[in-house]
Amino acid sequence: MGKTTESFSRYDGADYLNDLGDAAAYLEAVFEESGDPAMVAQALGTIARSGNLSELARRVGMSREGLYKALSADGNPSFATIVKVVNALGLRFRFESVA
Repeated sequence: MGKTTESFSRYDGADYLNDLGDAAAYLEAVFEESGDPAMVAQALGTIARSGNLSELARRVGMSREGLYKALSADGNPSFATIVKVVNALGLRFRFESVA
């Protein structure tokens, strides 16, 4: 009997974000589930990759490479960068009382 091997392509959540509604829901879920700033930045990177990263970088005022690095798993973007990216994506933060 011969063995069959299966190969799988790498999963990328960016492939499943089709519009701003999907992006907002994804970002909200990551924020609520983890609360980890690094995970939120990484989620923004996923959202950025789902669209035109070069255009987003231009609107944020960064190089494509710089934005990609800042929003990667190893990145550590400033809060100012996060706010610029959120605004450039056409999203906004919303806070509510949990107490």
